[in-house]
Amino acid sequence: MHELHAIQLEPVITRALEEDWGYGDWTTDLCVPSGKQSNAKIITREDIILSGLDVARAVFRRVDSTLEVVSAHKNGSSLKAGDVILEVSGNARSILKSERVALNFLGRMCGIATATKGFVDQLSGTRCQLLDTRKTTPGLRLIEKTATVTGGARNHRVGLCDGVIVKENHIRAAGGIKAAVSRLLEALPPTLKIEVEVSNLNEVQEALDAGADIIMLDNMSLSEMAMAVRTVQGRAKLEASGGVKIDTVRKIAETGVDFISTGSTIHSSRWSDLSMLFDV
Repeated sequence: MHELHAIQLEPVITRALEEDWGYGDWTTDLCVPSGKQSNAKIITREDIILSGLDVARAVFRRVDSTLEVVSAHKNGSSLKAGDVILEVSGNARSILKSERVALNFLGRMCGIATATKGFVDQLSGTRCQLLDTRKTTPGLRLIEKTATVTGGARNHRVGLCDGVIVKENHIRAAGGIKAAVSRLLEALPPTLKIEVEVSNLNEVQEALDAGADIIMLDNMSLSEMAMAVRTVQGRAKLEASGGVKIDTVRKIAETGVDFISTGSTIHSSRWSDLSMLFDV
């Protein structure tokens, strides 16, 4: 995914600000003079891959269009503990009312990008590519999937309309792999690829014979994945999925699969430790 447009960001940011503000910020409005001008900076307290800079900037500007936000970095930059992510200047009340929401988005996105980069680094030297999944926080999918791309992964489908994945329950409900794929081939727009999830080598052959473009190897052993690669011989793309961890992803890639998908870079990533500090 590319950097998000203001049209995509505005509803997400507005909901977050409404949630944080409630019916008013007592602390800021009573403690800080209305005309007070200030400068503040957001720093990282640990090594990170920067993601969400555009989102944080949009938060500040949504609260107060007169705030000036500058950064010497770009999304995807590698930052060290103590580095300044961005600086913001203008009305102190506006900066304070933006602080938590901006930090929440930044911390979440940097955490995802940093975790993703760790997985991608493990694939160095192989031809395998890392994919994300739809296991995202409801309402934050675009933001979280943007962060995985910043970390070096590629997006799997963003929603159900982006592609076709025939999973175990689809297969059962449709009456088998062949029946499911046949119906799709009859009615599906020709620009969409068909992916079929399989759990054993017999199903690999069945999906291949049915005309699948991509075959997802679900929770297969390394030896089974390697056999699937030899069976398919490039006639379909192979995606490994299920139980992928940072210490296993390299071995999975070395079986020869084309893609590895994991939701852990999103649902199990740790937020990055960031802080905003006002200049004295």
